[in-house]
Amino acid sequence: MNRAPDILWIVTTQWRASACGYAGDVNARTPSLDALAARSVNYAQAVTPHPFGPFARAALLTGVRSPENGVKDYFDALPSSAPTIACELGSRGYATAFFGKWGVGRRDPSLPLVGEAAAKVIVPPGERGGFEFWEGFEGGFLLNDPWLHGAQMPTPEKFFGYQSDVICERAARWLEHGSGCERPRYVTVSLEAPHPPYGAPAAGILPVSTEAISLVPNVPQGGEVEKKARQELAGYYAHIEATDRAVGRLLAAAGRETVVMFTSVHGDMHGAHGLFRKGWPHEESVRVPLLVCAPEVTPRRDDATISLLDLPALTLSWAEGRAWKFASDAAKISMPSVVALPHQCDRTWRGVRTATRKLVLNDDGSPWLFFDLERDPPEQVNLAGVAARAGEIAALRATCD
Repeated sequence: MNRAPDILWIVTTQWRASACGYAGDVNARTPSLDALAARSVNYAQAVTPHPFGPFARAALLTGVRSPENGVKDYFDALPSSAPTIACELGSRGYATAFFGKWGVGRRDPSLPLVGEAAAKVIVPPGERGGFEFWEGFEGGFLLNDPWLHGAQMPTPEKFFGYQSDVICERAARWLEHGSGCERPRYVTVSLEAPHPPYGAPAAGILPVSTEAISLVPNVPQGGEVEKKARQELAGYYAHIEATDRAVGRLLAAAGRETVVMFTSVHGDMHGAHGLFRKGWPHEESVRVPLLVCAPEVTPRRDDATISLLDLPALTLSWAEGRAWKFASDAAKISMPSVVALPHQCDRTWRGVRTATRKLVLNDDGSPWLFFDLERDPPEQVNLAGVAARAGEIAALRATCD
C-alpha cells in the first residue's frame, strides 16, 4: 500500500485574492507563489466563510461555520473539545504539527491587541486543536521578532528576525529533521503577514512610492481615502513580497511530493468603496487566494465556488486517496457579530456568493447588497432594490440559511 502524502497548509492573514502576480496585480511581486500557481489548481473564486480572523480560523480548522463551531464573538476561544482537521488526520495515522499564529485561543480583552503582552499569551497544551506538535503564539501582530512557545518551549521565547522568515524556517526545519517519524505528515504554517502594522519593516523589502501604487477602480479618488489607501498599500505589498520569499524557502524544504494548500483567512478593503480593514462582505475582504498543488494535479484555473470551509474535507480526500467533489455551487458568507475595532464592519450580516452573483442580507433578513459579479466585478452597482432582479434575489435568499 502506498504511503499517504505529506500535506502542508500555508495560511496567511489579510492577503486578498487579487494581491498576487499570478492574479494580475501589477503591484504584487510574488515570484514564489507565481511558480506555485503554475503547477497548482488555482481556485480563483475562493472565499472565506467569515472575513475576520477568529471566526475564519475556527471554521478553517473545524470545517464548521461560526458560531456553530463555538466562536461567535471576537474574544471567544475555539472549544478544546472541537474536532479539528488535526484530530481527523491524527486518527488516520498522520504526524501533525502547527507553526505560527493560533488566533483562536483564550485572550484577555483588557490586553492591548498589538505588542508583546498579547504575543506572550500562553495557549495551554490541551487547547492546541489536537496538533501533536505545536509551536506558535496567540497573537500580538509582531511582524518582527516574534515570541514563540509550545512543545519544546513551555514559556515564550523571543526569536529575532522577520516573523514570516522565523516561522517558515522553524517549519522547514521540522519537515527536514524534526518530525522524527516515518508517518505521513500534516503541517499548518500560519503567518500574520501581510496584516497591519503595514509600516513595520519587511525583511529589507522597501515599499514602493505611494504614487507608483495602481489602485482598483472602486477606490474613491482625490481625497483622504485615496491617500490612506496608497500609504497602506505601499507597506502591504512590501510585506507580501517579503512573505512570498519566506514561503518560497518553505516550499523548497517541503519538496515536490508534498500536497500544498496556500490561502489566507480574509482580505482587506484598502479603500475600496471608501472602506478599510475586514469584516465587510465586499470582494476585497471576502475573496482569498487558494492554490492546491500536488504531483498528480494538472495545473489549471478553476472557477467553481469554494470556501475555506471545504479545506478540511478536501484535505481528508488527499489523505485517503479518493476524489473530492464540491458540496455546493454557492458559498455561504457571514459576520456572526460586530467587532468593536476601528474601521471594521458595523453590522452583522449573512449572505451567499456564487461564481457570478453575491447576495448579502441584513440581520433582519432584508437584502442589503446584491451584485452581478459577471458584469460588475468591482461591485459598483448595488442591485438589491431593482425590481427586475427580485426573482434572482429570492432564489439566492432561500440558500442563505
